[in-house]
Amino acid sequence: MTIKIATAQYDIGFFEDWQAYVAKIESWVNDAVANNANLLLFPEYASMELASLFGPEVYGSLSLQLEAMQSVHSDFIALYQGLAVAQQLIIQPGTFPVRQADGSYHNRAYLFTPDGQYDYQDKLQMTRFENEQWFINSGTELKCFDTLFGRIAINVCYDSEFPLLARQQVEMGADLILVPSCTDTLAGYHRVRIGCQARALENQCYVVQSCTVGAAPWSEAVDVNIGAAGIFTPVDRSFPDDGVLVVGELNAVQWVYAEVTLAAIATVRQHGQVFNYRDWPLQQRFV
Repeated sequence: MTIKIATAQYDIGFFEDWQAYVAKIESWVNDAVANNANLLLFPEYASMELASLFGPEVYGSLSLQLEAMQSVHSDFIALYQGLAVAQQLIIQPGTFPVRQADGSYHNRAYLFTPDGQYDYQDKLQMTRFENEQWFINSGTELKCFDTLFGRIAINVCYDSEFPLLARQQVEMGADLILVPSCTDTLAGYHRVRIGCQARALENQCYVVQSCTVGAAPWSEAVDVNIGAAGIFTPVDRSFPDDGVLVVGELNAVQWVYAEVTLAAIATVRQHGQVFNYRDWPLQQRFV
C-alpha cells in the first residue's frame, strides 16, 4: 500500500484567539488533502505558537507559557482528532508540552488516526535547553503505533540522534519513523537530518523529518527556527542513491510531499545489496 506523506516546514504564528489558530491548521490540512496526502507530519513545538493567546507576560516567560497552555490542551486534542476523522488522515501534529501529575512537563507527540483513536510518544532525550532552562522532563516509554499502513514510530527531534531508540522501534515492527523537529541553528538542523539519514540507512526504513521555520521574535521559546523537511530512505537498489527521497527549500514555508510504499522495506531487507538491518547484531561481537 502506498502512502503519500506531507511533512511540514511550519512557521510559528501569532493569534488573537483560538479560532484563528483553528483556521490556520485547517488551511494547512486542506492544502495537504488537496494534494492527496494521507499522512501529515508537523514539527516539534509547533504548538508553542498557542502561547500568543495569553499575552506578553505569559509568552515572555518559559514557565508561565507551559502552565497557560494546559488550558487549551483538550481543545488541541479535539481539533486534530476531528480533522483526522473528517479527512480520513493520519496526523502527527508536532508536540505539545503536557503537565504531569507531579507538576513536571513532558514533550508529547500525539498520533491521530482516521478511526478517531490517538496515542502518543513522549520525547526521551532532552536537549540542554529543555533540561537547563525549560525544565521539561524525559518520557519513560518507547512505543510503536499500528495503522492501516503498517507500524509507525516517532523520534522527537534529538531522539533521532540516538540509534538504539530507533533500533528498538524497528525491532518492534516499525518501517516508518516520524521525526518532528525544532532547531534554531543550521548546525542543529543538520544534526537532526544526519540522524534521520543514519537511522534510515542502518535500519533500512523510511524516516520523515519536519521542522519549524522563520522568526517569532515575540516568543521566548521558539523565536528562531531553521530547517527543511525531508523524507529519507535506505541507500540501496530501488531507492535514491543518496537516500534522499525529497527535501524542501531551506526555511521556506511549505509542505514537502512524497509517496512511499512500506512493502519496499521488507523487500530491501531481504534482497538488498547490503543487509544493514539484518546484520545489526554482528557488531555486538566487538562490544
